[in-house]
Amino acid sequence: MTQIREPAVAGQFYPAGNGELENTVRAMLSGVPGSPESAPKAMIVPHAGYIYSGPVAATAYARLQPYHDEYTRVVLLGPSHRIPLDGLAVSGADAFRTPLGVVPLDRQVIARLEHPAVVLSDAPHQFEHSLEVQLPFLQTVLDSFSLVPLAVGDAAPDVVAEVIESLWNGQETLIVVSSDLSHYHDYEKAQRLDHSTCRSIERKDVHGITPQNACGSGAIRGLLLAAGRRSLRVTTLDLRNSGDTAGGKSQVVGYGAWILEENLPCH
Repeated sequence: MTQIREPAVAGQFYPAGNGELENTVRAMLSGVPGSPESAPKAMIVPHAGYIYSGPVAATAYARLQPYHDEYTRVVLLGPSHRIPLDGLAVSGADAFRTPLGVVPLDRQVIARLEHPAVVLSDAPHQFEHSLEVQLPFLQTVLDSFSLVPLAVGDAAPDVVAEVIESLWNGQETLIVVSSDLSHYHDYEKAQRLDHSTCRSIERKDVHGITPQNACGSGAIRGLLLAAGRRSLRVTTLDLRNSGDTAGGKSQVVGYGAWILEENLPCH
């Protein structure tokens, strides 16, 4: 019997109706200018409600559109907000559903993921929004793809990097890390904190990324460590907060979008 992880935050973080959701995502993507850059290997994107962080996330997802048929697998990592977790947890489901349809999990790759820090557990995934809110974007910009969803808990950067590198594969595999930035500071302080975090990401400085300044710090640090070993280029696409998108400025949440590209040899 097929086990499907049903959407937990449809109608809250993003529209629950198929047509409205598709129109919402496409409208955000259409607001991003086209770009001729190479196909990203990885990206870091925010995961708040679409009215808050969707336009920021769209700046990264739009970079995938010229390569929509090249990616066939997405490794998706985000923090476990609700369930305490040692290490990382991969879902035992066969698919994740959103209002736009069903995304199959890559059970073959997951079965080969034998790392002592990775457990098979659906509990961290059941109500987790950090992974779910990325799926409608991926479903809109990519053709057919399978998913390897990983909730990240208390795990050292080198451990997360080992897991990411074991799933690295070729150009067919995209790695997506889901994280918001600073939470509930005033606008000016949030800008200072988020700019500092941004500089650390650009330098691939894992020591400059803290749980206080990025809820997905565990996944970000692991990705940056792996990216440093492979000499990936990091490009900042957007850095804003909820005071810029859809909220007041007394207590804001920060959002950023980055892509990581491999340095391919010149022809």
